[in-house]
This record gives sequence, structure tokens and C-alpha cells, in this order.
Amino acid sequence: MPICITCTHSISHLYTVYESAYNLRLEQCSKCLKFADPYVEHDSLTLLLDLILLKREVYRHLIYNRGTEPRKSLRKSKTGLEESQEDEHKLAATKNRQREKDRWWLILKLACGLITVDAFIRWAQLNPEISADVSRWTVETNIIFLRILVGCLIETIAFHGGVMFASRILPIEISGVRQQFKFSLIPLTIFYSSLTKLFLLFLLTIWRPSASKPGGSPYYWDPSYYSSSLVTHALEIWDEDKLDREWVVRNVLGGMATGFGLRVVLDCHPVFTTVVILVGWLAKTVVAGLLKNWVGGDEYSGDQWMAYSIP
Repeated sequence: MPICITCTHSISHLYTVYESAYNLRLEQCSKCLKFADPYVEHDSLTLLLDLILLKREVYRHLIYNRGTEPRKSLRKSKTGLEESQEDEHKLAATKNRQREKDRWWLILKLACGLITVDAFIRWAQLNPEISADVSRWTVETNIIFLRILVGCLIETIAFHGGVMFASRILPIEISGVRQQFKFSLIPLTIFYSSLTKLFLLFLLTIWRPSASKPGGSPYYWDPSYYSSSLVTHALEIWDEDKLDREWVVRNVLGGMATGFGLRVVLDCHPVFTTVVILVGWLAKTVVAGLLKNWVGGDEYSGDQWMAYSIP
């Protein structure tokens, strides 16, 4: 059953379709008196941008309301007996099973795309001298990329398994949203949450900061402009040799985005969400430690792999 994306109140339908598919009317929530789900009229680009911006309403639309059939105002009258209540329950159960299959198929497609992007980003970070010229694809380069791809796949499975295990054993109070909880919603939410992290990491991979000016002269920052040593030390933190932007985006921003998405699905206290993520991180870190020598190939690359193993 769909929900209102503002107050999570259950409603029967999101919108009503009249004579054509383009003639529709949004349903109003009976509890908060707002439109139940305005995202049914938005295009995919708007949904993607709101996902990157971590809006709670777009998570509820994609997780609970996506694919919900509308209510039709004009229906042809049937000659004969009306469907019994038992037949309606069977039809509803069939639709729920089909929706669950469609959800797992969507998870599979998201996993293939996002894990491949993550593997490319890690390959570019672990091999900067090779990734500077993407045309240099050799047999050795392909083997390294395939190892990283397999490592990302195994780590993703470990993280999702840890999160699903922790969410099952934690004493989470059953709410209106939790009544519609399915375990397929957890990997779907995690993949949606990773769009923000992967988008920024991809930008940092293809658009790396330059250490020199366009003319070739190096950048120079004169600390004499600031008389306070505190301001000087604060600004030095943002230097290239002291701040690892990729690590901050992957570990800090990635963990925050995942926690935000899981809180929407689990509908629990932030403490429980933090525990769930920590269990997933623990499982993924153990797997990353077992794979670092095989994926990295040497001690330096293995340490770099561990540094970026947190989702």
C-alpha cells in the first residue's frame, strides 16, 4: 500500500487517472492534508537530483510508492457476477509478488552499474599513473581492473549482508512504515544512497585538482596575509598534501548518506541506524582485509584498498 511521502500515512491511491494517462489528479493525504506524492509527475532527472541532495521524500517515493497503480475513474461495467473478496485478495497477492520480483530486478541492475562505477573509481585511485591515460588498456590493466571489480562485488555483498543481519536482530519498534518493510528495501536503499558518494567521487576522478597554474608556475599561498596563526593552521588543512578528498567523500559522506537512507526505511532511532551501519562496516572491513593482497598486488596498494573499503 502506498504512503504519503510527508507524514508516511497509508493511503489507497496516489493519483486518479481520468480519460487519458496525461489527465490525472493527485490524491490528498487525509492526515496532513498535503498531496500524497507529487513525485509521480516528476521526471527521472528530478528524482536523480533529489536523490543526490538526500531528500527524504524522494526516498519514500522510490521505495514505497514507485510502480503503484493509479485509481481509474472510468471503468467499463462488467456483465456477470462481480469478483468475490477472495479473488481480490488473490489479485493483490499476485501484484505484491510481481512487485517484489521487479524490485529485485531493479536491485540487480543498480548493482551492476554502481559496482562497475565504484570499481573504475578505485582503479583510478590505486593506479593514478595508468588511469591518467585511459587509452592504455593492456592485458595487465584489464586483470587489475577485473580483480578490483570482483573485490568491490564481494565487499558489497558482505556489507549488505551485515546490514540486513543487524536490522533483523535489533529491537526496532513496529511503526506504520515498518509494517510494509521488506528485506529487499535495504539493498535498494543502500544503492540509492550511494549515488551521492559515487557522483562526487567520479567528479574527483575525472577532474583532479591541478598542482600548478595554467602557465606552469606552481600555486603559492602567502600566509603573511593572515596575522592569526589559528587561521593559518585552519587553512593549511585544505592543502592537497594534507586532505584526502576521496577518503572524506567515501568514508564520511558515504556513511552519512547510507545512514540517512536506512533511517527512512527502518524508521528507527539514529542510534539503531548507527549500529546497523557499524555492523555492515565490520563485515566489509573483515572481507577487505582478506582481499587486499589479492586485489592490490603489493603492500602499498593493499593499504590503499583498505583505506577506501568503507562505503
